[in-house]
Amino acid sequence: MVCPLNQPNTAMDPIALSTLSPAPPLRYIKLGRQNAWAEPCFERGEIHLGHREVPHEIALSGDREAIAAYLMTTGRQPAKARDFAREIVDFYTLDESAVWITFARDHLWWAQARPGVTWLGGETGAGFRMRQTLGPWRNTDLQGRPLRIDGLSTRLTKVAAYRQTLCGIEDPNYLLMKLKGEEDPMVLRGRKAIDELQAVAGEAIAGLHWADFERLIDLILARSGWQRVSELGGTQKDVDLIVEQVATQERAFVQIKSSAGQAVLDDYLARFDQSVCQRMFFICHSPRGTLRSPDRPDVHLWNREAIAERAIEAGLFSWLLDKAA
Repeated sequence: MVCPLNQPNTAMDPIALSTLSPAPPLRYIKLGRQNAWAEPCFERGEIHLGHREVPHEIALSGDREAIAAYLMTTGRQPAKARDFAREIVDFYTLDESAVWITFARDHLWWAQARPGVTWLGGETGAGFRMRQTLGPWRNTDLQGRPLRIDGLSTRLTKVAAYRQTLCGIEDPNYLLMKLKGEEDPMVLRGRKAIDELQAVAGEAIAGLHWADFERLIDLILARSGWQRVSELGGTQKDVDLIVEQVATQERAFVQIKSSAGQAVLDDYLARFDQSVCQRMFFICHSPRGTLRSPDRPDVHLWNREAIAERAIEAGLFSWLLDKAA
């Protein structure tokens, strides 16, 4: 079984799940040069290893010293022979509780393998020896969330640069936490702190004088790369503020309201459509009822939560507290 390109595999195998805890052996494996064997391994539910020069019978012994000695007779240097012997012994002897990971299609993939190694001899177009996986390779955690490489710490993903084929994991606790779909306690505390920060910012925003509220939005936009090209507030008939992205010269129509209902939003949408601006921001911290904007990429509706989040991102939390003090 294999997933279509960029589609996460959410299949779960009850045998594999039951053996994931408390602390199984963890191994990174490179499935061929530049992971060229990954696709056939994913499709067939297999894990392949090379080292063609070592006969299957010698590898089956699990004797690391004997395997290293044989490799040295083929011209391998002692250090390299010992490394290769370690890889072969791990592949042949780790039981089904072991978790094997690799990287492909911008995701971390993982599987567990049944005992027993089959000699392939390179005849399948992939590796020279194979273990069958307990279930399909998967690129999601136990909660079904994709394990994208860009969402993983470098302390794990750097293992993909390992020049040989198979190695242990430097931070096994982190990997197990990601596979189980758990969050680091420190990250959880951080998320709670951010939520509290945003809640406080939202309260401060709701209490701002209208002039300070307009000034806040002007500062947020400026720190996001939008340069004001009209006066703030003033006597403009249809809009509070016109801003421009200097790099693209895109102009945005900005309407700032402490409170507004749907009719007000619809009115300003019509005015925006008659303007020469390419984008609209309608910003309101205390709407009357639920505001609904059309599903358009050029229209941005900011509620209190969105304003608070952007104020914090722009480094304006202290500014808000000073205004609220």
